[in-house]
Parts: sequence; C-alpha cells; structure tokens
Amino acid sequence: MRSENTSFEGGPLDGRVLPVLTGPTGHPPKWYEIPVPNDDGTPPTVHTYRRVPSGYTKRLGLLRGWKYEYAPEGKERRELKWPWSKPNGAP
Repeated sequence: MRSENTSFEGGPLDGRVLPVLTGPTGHPPKWYEIPVPNDDGTPPTVHTYRRVPSGYTKRLGLLRGWKYEYAPEGKERRELKWPWSKPNGAP
C-alpha cells in the first residue's frame, strides 16, 4: 500500500511527520485516532486528529497536500442528509 508523509499540529504529536497510509483515492483518512494506554488499567485515552489542507499553490490554487490538526473534542457526529428527508423542525 502507498503511504504519504503527513505532518501533525497540536496535541501529543505536535511537530511530528509520520507516514500515513492512503486510501483508494490517494488521500489519507479524514480522521486519525491514536489510542494511548493508561497505567491504571482504565480504557485507553484516544487522541483524534482532523485532516485539513496544508496549503495551496499561488498560481493555480491547487491543493499542496494534507496535514492533521488536533481535535480535542473528538470526532464530529455526522447526520445523513437524504434528499427525501424532512428538516428537523418540520412535521
């Protein structure tokens, strides 16, 4: 499988560059989770990182690559938005 060197900002991995496996589209995953075991036997603490663009080229505005930013609140919950669904307030 192919990997891409990706930088991390914030959290316990701040400033590190790690190889991250890419998916079938050639992009790294949108979320990167790192479980850190605890010494007292409780479930591990999970640190989450969100994929964001690392920058754009000046001339054409093309994406230069990806980086991960620390998300202390954890993964965002997504709602499916189907075309036939009613808005939340409508009966």
